Amino acid sequence: MRLATWNVNSIKVRLPHLLQWLAAQDAMKAPIDALCLQELKLTEDKFPFAELEAAGYYSLVAGQKTYNGVAILLRKASLAAIAQDVNTAFLSPIKNNPKFADEQQRLLAATVAFNGRAPIRIISAYFPNGQAPGTEKFAYKLDWLAGLHDWLSEEMEEHSRIALLGDYNIAPEDQDVHDPKAWEGQNLVSQDERDAFSGLIEMGFYDSYRLFEQAPKSFSWWDYRMMGFRRNAGVRIDHILLSEALKNDCIASSIDKTPRAWEQPSDHAPVITTLS
Repeated sequence: MRLATWNVNSIKVRLPHLLQWLAAQDAMKAPIDALCLQELKLTEDKFPFAELEAAGYYSLVAGQKTYNGVAILLRKASLAAIAQDVNTAFLSPIKNNPKFADEQQRLLAATVAFNGRAPIRIISAYFPNGQAPGTEKFAYKLDWLAGLHDWLSEEMEEHSRIALLGDYNIAPEDQDVHDPKAWEGQNLVSQDERDAFSGLIEMGFYDSYRLFEQAPKSFSWWDYRMMGFRRNAGVRIDHILLSEALKNDCIASSIDKTPRAWEQPSDHAPVITTLS
């Protein structure tokens, strides 16, 4: 079974790429069973349900006009049961209120039963960017991360098989950055952000990509500017974390850079994890 995450940076613009990429996986006889998307940048009423249905996918969506928005695409041929216990509400300790509801659509969770498998709790998450340390947006990011930690603690009490997929906007280690010295102390690599990522690992999650030997300078995001992709001046900020029960079934993890080279691409590449 293959799980994937991809920040499409506007599904309206990138729908042809999304359909092309899913079809290519099918052609290789390695279909994607669940795909988490981020940065839809549209509301649910404008989501391409019909096009994805025709491609063989059932869609769960939490949309937002212009910004944010997340989805979970589920391959109908792999489903034993429609996703249940869908949750888009994420409470974050913003404004010193432990039950302050975040109005930004950044999180979507569902319990999914695939053919012949125990149910899996799949979470599609679009972590805040943060802009820069010291800004209000960075403070929001740290608050959001703290709220996520608390929410995941509750999730782990109910579910042993959890996959947290998404654009984390955090490069956890220097090996995940093309030029660590140039990036030192900046947004995406600050110690506060890396500590928050480490906190997820300490909870009992595993970075599926780092379970295997990977080529050096492997990244999932490249800036559109200054020929970032051509120079491989990227960072690895898109991740699939697995709970221990799923980690024991993980047999491969990779980044597919192919769509990043297409015309008018997303600035992110898909990340894929395979479970036995």
